[in-house]
Amino acid sequence: MKLWRLNLVVVAVGMALGAYGLVSNAAESRPAAASRSVVPRGPLLADEQTVVSLFERSAPSVAAITTETVQQSFWGAELGQGAGSGFVWDEAGHVVTNHHVVEGVRRVKVQLNAGKPIEAVVIGQAPEYDLAVIKLTTLPRGLRPVPLGSSRDLRIGQTVYAIGNPFGLQRTLTRGLVSALDRELPTTDYREVAGVIQTDAAINPGNSGGPLLDSAGRLVGVNSAIRSASGSSSGIGFAIPVDLVNRVVPSLIQRGHAPLPGIGITPVRPDLVARAGLHGVVLAEVGRSTPAARVGLVPFNHRSGELGDVIVAVNGRAVDALSDFVNEMDRVGVGKTIELTVRRDGHERKVRVPIIDLRE
Repeated sequence: MKLWRLNLVVVAVGMALGAYGLVSNAAESRPAAASRSVVPRGPLLADEQTVVSLFERSAPSVAAITTETVQQSFWGAELGQGAGSGFVWDEAGHVVTNHHVVEGVRRVKVQLNAGKPIEAVVIGQAPEYDLAVIKLTTLPRGLRPVPLGSSRDLRIGQTVYAIGNPFGLQRTLTRGLVSALDRELPTTDYREVAGVIQTDAAINPGNSGGPLLDSAGRLVGVNSAIRSASGSSSGIGFAIPVDLVNRVVPSLIQRGHAPLPGIGITPVRPDLVARAGLHGVVLAEVGRSTPAARVGLVPFNHRSGELGDVIVAVNGRAVDALSDFVNEMDRVGVGKTIELTVRRDGHERKVRVPIIDLRE
């Protein structure tokens, strides 16, 4: 390739030298030329004006996040860099992003409205929801929190907008539709975020943690993942619903972690349950003095091989897998009570169990 280019240059130079006289003579006979006049246009279309206004209002609230990590390799410690998006949560300088954007980082910087990067610290993480909160160490003037909307009343076909920093390209706006609702997004082991929003708005690496907005400029989701064979947008993106975000983020700010709803059981791995041809939640262990122990739930007996109790429904909803059980506990919330349908030896019974925060 380099030889071909070099040859092309040589040939071009030879031709230019040979034709110098012709070019000079032609230039003397060229007519005078001037720049063309700009044709004035009317106002932007109403739809264009709406989108431009939405971007101008919302973009100052969107953060470009860069991170620094230390990675151990055969050669020793090596510095790694990452990038993602986020948005201003409040005037105190809290910025929301994805957990996977700031997981394991040693340094975080935030850039707002194309200004100077600001140092930030991670103050709360919820890997089971793929959410995290970082706080600016210096507060710039005029912080603009993103207006909150609701994901409860979203409808398939609504227009939504994603603002973020795909591939490091700051302040990028894409538009699409709510393609589907109530999707599930796997996060940590055995856990899935329920009620996830699917959109065809272009979401690419670097958009993670950025806001998904409705046509009023309100936050309706946090862009988190895509389904793609190439790693680039294929028109199937997923956003964590804002109603969940609004429940988790205050806890991250106050405590550094989100409540982890549970009843005090350790389940058998779902793949083993499925391999055995069973449905529901099989109990591997029941913690002492836990709500599960107080209502008499019995785990699998490793010595005798007796199955013990299997949770087959929660609040009348069938439980086919562990994720169904976890999602229902999360929906009900810590401090509330759930009704379990439990099967043992072919007999079913119902028990009421309070949900506790397993982290406390």
